[in-house]
Amino acid sequence: MTYRLIIVDDEPLARTRLQRLLEKHADIEVVQELDNGQACLDWLDQHQADIVLLDIQMPGLTGLETAAQLQQLPNPPVVIFCTAYDEHALDAFGVKAVDYLLKPVSRELLQRSLDRASEWLQHAEPKAEETPSRTHLTARTHMGLQLIPIEEVYYFSADQKYVNVVHSEGETLIDDSLRQLEVEFGERFVRVHRSALVARHRIERLGSLEGSGHQVFLRGLKDGVSVSRRHLADVRRVMKSL
Repeated sequence: MTYRLIIVDDEPLARTRLQRLLEKHADIEVVQELDNGQACLDWLDQHQADIVLLDIQMPGLTGLETAAQLQQLPNPPVVIFCTAYDEHALDAFGVKAVDYLLKPVSRELLQRSLDRASEWLQHAEPKAEETPSRTHLTARTHMGLQLIPIEEVYYFSADQKYVNVVHSEGETLIDDSLRQLEVEFGERFVRVHRSALVARHRIERLGSLEGSGHQVFLRGLKDGVSVSRRHLADVRRVMKSL
């Protein structure tokens, strides 16, 4: 499948660099380059694009304002922000961006972002009159703001008044409650214990413990996650549907 992509940035050199990085992507067709947010909206009134690489600081409409208006389209494109400023990251995911890249954009990180965009385009089926769930979680750590893609989460576990997120890059504490996460991401995670939710698509097998009890094993993790007797039937039902 080939995805139609547009680049929106007021800096000609930035557009040229992105164009060069995209040349080797056989599944990406750059169909337009634009230098401001309003031009992007006007172009999309007449044409269709799957992905938008969008700068944030531009004359007129900012990238955040542009992305917010894009969400009003019947079939909004996937947005990947490419910017020199990191202070807008939290706001970026509030307008449903799938990634946030800092300039100069590296080939490897752009590839990661395009992979995420492809995953979203292939599997996301937003329903009318529903608020889409977040694509990323945010956490403030001693290193600053951390963004955790939902697709990279293995499981959530309650840790006193916080929730520990076990993901592909390690573990991070967040302020969301386990109940809030279950309500928001119930279609992607299943409760296996009163204090744990696991990613459905990562479930590999169910194992029995010596004596009694069960663990669910997830692709990419060595250790299993405990399954309570109360939730065992739910886990088995989910596994049958995978």
